[in-house]
Amino acid sequence: METRLDEAAASAKDVATGDVCCAVASRIAMTSEEATRTASLLKVLGDPIRLRIVSLVAAADSGEICACDLPALLERSQGTISHHLKQLVEARILEREQRGKWAWFRLNEPTLQAISEALLPVAR
Repeated sequence: METRLDEAAASAKDVATGDVCCAVASRIAMTSEEATRTASLLKVLGDPIRLRIVSLVAAADSGEICACDLPALLERSQGTISHHLKQLVEARILEREQRGKWAWFRLNEPTLQAISEALLPVAR
């Protein structure tokens, strides 16, 4: 009867001899720390309202959107919108700039780039 240890040893031998059933990863997979960070960001983006906010900001011609426009666009109260914006800013997915009485939001492109690179790795 083969044990998991025997299977692992056989698998290692197959990899060493090139006799494997599927391709071995040729790119560097994300580290535990990268996986934790990416999971946290994806959790923030996992809410439909927050995802729509990011989509609206990304679609804005100027690349930014005023918080005052979001309640009507999302059919949600200002308080609900503020809660979601706070989550997105704290996760560094959006950047916030105060202009007089209104807050304006734009994408934090380095954070979104990091998510993209974590999910679609290139040779590092």
